[in-house]
Amino acid sequence: MRDRFLTTHVGSLPRAEDLVALMWAKEDGLPLDAEAVAARIEAAVHEVVDRQAEAGIAIVNDGEQSKPSYATYIKDRLEGFGGSGSSYVFQDLEEHPDAKARILEDPGRRHRRTPACTGPIRVRDMTAVERDAATLKAALARHPGHQAFMSAASPGVTALFFRNEHYPSDEAYLFALADALAQEYEAIHRAGILLQIDCPDLAMGRHTQFRDLDLRSFRARLELNIAALNHATRNIAPEAMRMHLCWGNYAGPHHCDVPLRDIIDLVWTARPHAIQFEAANPRHAHEYALFEEVGVPEGKVLIPGMLEPQSAWIEHPELIAQRIGRYAHLVGRDRVMAGADCGFSIHAGSGGVPPSIVWAKLKALAEGAEIASKRFWP
Repeated sequence: MRDRFLTTHVGSLPRAEDLVALMWAKEDGLPLDAEAVAARIEAAVHEVVDRQAEAGIAIVNDGEQSKPSYATYIKDRLEGFGGSGSSYVFQDLEEHPDAKARILEDPGRRHRRTPACTGPIRVRDMTAVERDAATLKAALARHPGHQAFMSAASPGVTALFFRNEHYPSDEAYLFALADALAQEYEAIHRAGILLQIDCPDLAMGRHTQFRDLDLRSFRARLELNIAALNHATRNIAPEAMRMHLCWGNYAGPHHCDVPLRDIIDLVWTARPHAIQFEAANPRHAHEYALFEEVGVPEGKVLIPGMLEPQSAWIEHPELIAQRIGRYAHLVGRDRVMAGADCGFSIHAGSGGVPPSIVWAKLKALAEGAEIASKRFWP
């Protein structure tokens, strides 16, 4: 039984400028010293784990320091990708081209590589995830009492970034990805680390990949993506996993975001026991009221976002405590953790919030959770 609200975040944290340069060079196909890159990543992981612990975060990760992006790293670990790059349209940005122009200037996105699937999907490199897990555990050993999580792309978001030019159907492609990604998921689980599956496809997919579908048709695609996710995680207990539901971490209008109300019943059918979702930004902060009507199924835990990763404003700890309290009053204190809306640097070199503010935000999150804990566990 817990005696406080646990704190965590979504995954990506700021990378040092020299590490970003290495990531960009690798994505651009430039020659690099593999041992030097590995050593730099290891040092970066130790640093971000230290910073999370110092901020008071209970469940920490490696900051995705080894990855060029939360999803595009998959192309380096699986066989089957090649050919021309993929792209997709953000429906909300098409209606506001001035906002789109600003986002296209993001250097992290410019260095992103998303080749299509042009051959059979197979595992190429299992050592990468094993190395990531070992590095995180070594960094965590200096901070007893803290838990660790590691993020991995869902089959659905992988299909969103890397279009299918090989398999006879989207379903066949999804389940081929699921079979391959299952090996990464299980490696994280075997290492004793909480598995986080990133699933922007379940929300952001509505106004990108599936923008031309009506809601009913989108829900059918969502069911298929969840079926693939459940297939990929079939050998892992639900309590050893959590999933991140996301509408896209970019500074756009987001007025085309699908309401949580329209998809929540299907989200519950995913196997992970904890659901992370956006709850701090101005498009989704109001949706806490949904839980006045919608019950949370037995065994599910909510991790609503308390921090907005696109804003340089540092949330006041009292505001965070109030936000935590809203959910705790509605669903129960033991079914709420405090998180962030999304990652702070989802692509290497992206992120409009300076690193010093990121760490201050995480410290405010811990302080807010402490205030809320005193109110609910007197």
